[in-house]
Amino acid sequence: MIEELVTAGAATASAGALYVMAAARVVKQYERGVVFRLGRLLPEVRRPGLTLVVPIVDRLHKVSLQIITLPIPAQEGITRDNVTVRVDAVVYFKVVNPSDALVRVEDYRFAVSQMAQTSLRSIIGKSELDDLLSNREKLNQGLELMIDNPAVEWGVTIDRVEIKDVSLPETMKRSMARQAEADRERRARVINADAELQASKKLAGAAQVMSEQPAALQLRLLQTVVAVAAEKNSTLVLPFPVELLRFLERAAPLPGAQEAGASPASSGQGATAATAASAGGAADPEALAAQARELAGEFPPGTSGDVVRQLLEGLGEKGVPGLVGERAVSEAEPGTPGTLAGAEGEGEGEERTDAEGADGSGDAPGEGGMRG
Repeated sequence: MIEELVTAGAATASAGALYVMAAARVVKQYERGVVFRLGRLLPEVRRPGLTLVVPIVDRLHKVSLQIITLPIPAQEGITRDNVTVRVDAVVYFKVVNPSDALVRVEDYRFAVSQMAQTSLRSIIGKSELDDLLSNREKLNQGLELMIDNPAVEWGVTIDRVEIKDVSLPETMKRSMARQAEADRERRARVINADAELQASKKLAGAAQVMSEQPAALQLRLLQTVVAVAAEKNSTLVLPFPVELLRFLERAAPLPGAQEAGASPASSGQGATAATAASAGGAADPEALAAQARELAGEFPPGTSGDVVRQLLEGLGEKGVPGLVGERAVSEAEPGTPGTLAGAEGEGEGEERTDAEGADGSGDAPGEGGMRG
């Protein structure tokens, strides 16, 4: 009798051990257990730890509550400003309701992946290229909302969506590079123009100061000469007053006067008395000197002005033609030194002397010969 009781107890213990081994399940900390009994969902969700189910009758499904990283394949689309781009992204989501994740959708991972791809294509078509490149935060938020709306019914919540890369065509890359280069060049030109404006203001102030002190200009000129001479080169710097150039331009004979003076020599006819009368008489050295002094008085005082005045006075005293305009050129005597007529050849001078002598008498060349 006792042996039968012992045997029955051992059998019962063995059966109980087998039942416990068959019914025991372990749920991890980051998981939740969903039990289906004979195909029906039990409302109670099994917590982490050891749990028991009815063997053969119950079926336990474990759902992870960890954040799942799901890469979205690169999607090619056309932006709102008609630019073809290729964009890829990544989605971070997690399950908040294990029962809905198992009952409401067949495979929540695949469903979230497809929804993310379609939402990414939609957001590409609604955005411009500049937004995809520089305003990604706003696009990420919009993409997150588009994926999260249907995913809530599946027991899934979207934690974050990030656009990883935006691939552009090579032609578009070159165009953007040219645009950026042009923008940088424009800014460089604006900065350079601003610098020129500031420099011109400073130079204007310096010129005003130098105009009050003419010696400062001469010192600045000497400093420039010293700077050029410091280098090992063969450059020769000769300072030339600008006032002298202005005087030479003002004293240059007019083209009409040169033609009037050259035409009698070339045609062999002398100037008539009317021409002499219109010219206003012979050139007067005293008048030349007076005009030279008058022109020299127009230049400002200083080292350069003094040099120019001395040069002009000397030229006037020598009777340089051109100081009195057309009159000095048209009436200059052939033999007068320092004149335009005297600068020509000796042979031409003799011919002009004969022609002027004949014309001066007011008779024809034949009559002049007869009188001779």
